[in-house]
Amino acid sequence: MEHRIDDIILLFNQCFLEQYNTRLVRGGKEPVYLPAGDGRTHHELHFAHGFYRSALHESAHWLIAGEARRQQVDFGYWYEPDGRTVQQQSLFEQVEVKPQALEWILSQAAGVQFRVSVDNLDGEPSDSSAFKQAVYSQVLSYVQHGLWPRAERLRLALCRFYQREETLSAEHYDPQQL
Repeated sequence: MEHRIDDIILLFNQCFLEQYNTRLVRGGKEPVYLPAGDGRTHHELHFAHGFYRSALHESAHWLIAGEARRQQVDFGYWYEPDGRTVQQQSLFEQVEVKPQALEWILSQAAGVQFRVSVDNLDGEPSDSSAFKQAVYSQVLSYVQHGLWPRAERLRLALCRFYQREETLSAEHYDPQQL
């Protein structure tokens, strides 16, 4: 099945626009979350370059962010761009474990191949195997404990739209895929 940008935008907005006043927006070079205000009537979750996988990743960040974080630009997180040192990359990976694990779950729901992203092509080389294992372990934790309501709402919407298995099961995730 084809994965069109307009479909993920529609699904996200159907799930969250009315209740959370948040809409998913095809963005430019860099993703950004902008809370309502400064002329915006809605909170806006912009994903990069109109890429489907970027939409899933940014949705995962929004789904993890609590109410207070959703009132701040980019959820109040720091971001060091590509070109990070090994130490900066380690910090980046620590904060990316949960969003990338949730992105993997959303990707599975949509039938899109997931790849861990270290997002540091121009930085110092580092071993990503521990990060990949941490993402996989977090997926297993989400499967075991279940997702919270907002995350489950989007996951099920993706499963239904793409006619995918709705059961959240560890057997759908293979660490060798990473």
